[in-house]
Parts: sequence; structure tokens; C-alpha cells
Amino acid sequence: MLTPDLLQALRAVDTPTICNALEIAMGSRVAHGFTYGTLVAAPQPLPAVVGIARTARIRASSPPQIDPATVRATRLAYYRHVAGHPQGPVIVVMQDMDDRPGTGSFWGEVNSAVHEGLGVAGVLTNGSVRDIGDLSPNFPILAGSVGPSHAHVHVVDFGQPVEVFGLTVNDGDVVHADRHGAVVIAPRYLAQMPECIELVKRKEAPLLEAARSGRFDLGMLEAAMRHADEIH
Repeated sequence: MLTPDLLQALRAVDTPTICNALEIAMGSRVAHGFTYGTLVAAPQPLPAVVGIARTARIRASSPPQIDPATVRATRLAYYRHVAGHPQGPVIVVMQDMDDRPGTGSFWGEVNSAVHEGLGVAGVLTNGSVRDIGDLSPNFPILAGSVGPSHAHVHVVDFGQPVEVFGLTVNDGDVVHADRHGAVVIAPRYLAQMPECIELVKRKEAPLLEAARSGRFDLGMLEAAMRHADEIH
């Protein structure tokens, strides 16, 4: 599904460009299929990440209602679930199900290192992140907040549909994410994405060139807008 050439094309642009390219592929604008709100990019804003979603759900505000052996077994089964995918890199999409998401953080120094070591490309979560100064420096985490404690954090389940920042993600969806947020790319549009990305760039070029020319005025703006409209 995600060939090396396609991965390279998707990683080369930011998530807003992917949203614009999807509008071209779909033939219209939409107000769904992407995250809403402001995310925390930790340990710092990093290049865009794209991959196949491995979903999971956690809670942290109260202890798990199962025995410690089952808690450990569930955590290990989750790690096996996210450790690889035959069709491309993995992005973990983790929903914090607490009434106050971020009460306890699953993501910190240890889990960033563990997931990077397992080959995971990055994570999107409405939960919190901690250990900001000690996170794996090249492992992108997009979180809902920063917090100090792990509280009673535990994996509830995995492989189920999740909702993060208003975006519903199914296990196996293709997700593109960066500091702006995330978007799901439906399989029927994947093959078109490189062509649509290039069209986005071509349509934006006349406006950008005119605006940065040093002699920009309303006449140039109108001409550039007409030029952009003629690019198909």
C-alpha cells in the first residue's frame, strides 16, 4: 500500500498540503477527516510522519480493574500489535478515555525509546506527554497536553476504532501528521496523492511568486489569482 516512492512523496510535504491535495482528489472541500484544535509537538516540531495506524485506548485516573498479571500481558500484547506492519511504517494513535484526558501520561522517556526501538514512526494521542527533555529526539509525539505523572495509566485495549481531536481513526488507516495535526488518507486516494500534491504546489506558485516579488499590488494579485485558477 505504501510504496517507497509514495512514502517519500507524502513525507516531503506538511499535513496542510496533504489536506489541500485530498480536496483535489475528492473534488471538493470537506470539514471532516482531520484533527481539530492545538496539539503539543514533542520533543520539538519534527518533519511530517506518515504510516499505518495502530490504535489503542488507555485510562489513568483510576487503577485497572484487573490483576497485575493481566495488566502486564495486555501491555505486552499491545507492544506486539504496534511492533510492525507488513505494508508500511506504523503510527500509534492512542485515545485517552479519561474524563480529563492527560491525567496520567503513557508517553515519556521510556515509551518513546521503546516505541522507537520497535520501529514505530510516531504517535498521535489526546493524552499527555512528559519527560520533555529526555524523549527520544527523533521520535515525533503529537499530544494533547504536557503533564508530570503517569498516575494509574494502563492499556485498556487496542485495535479498536479511536477518536483523537475529533478525528476517528480505524486500525489500519493511513495517517499523515505533523505539528499542525493529522489527517486520514482513504485508500482510494493514495495513488493520486503525488499528482495532487504537485498540482497544489503549481496552483500556489503564481500567488507566492507575485506576493514575494517586491513589487506586489492588487493588480498583480488579481492576475496571479486568474493564473492559479487556470492551472489544472
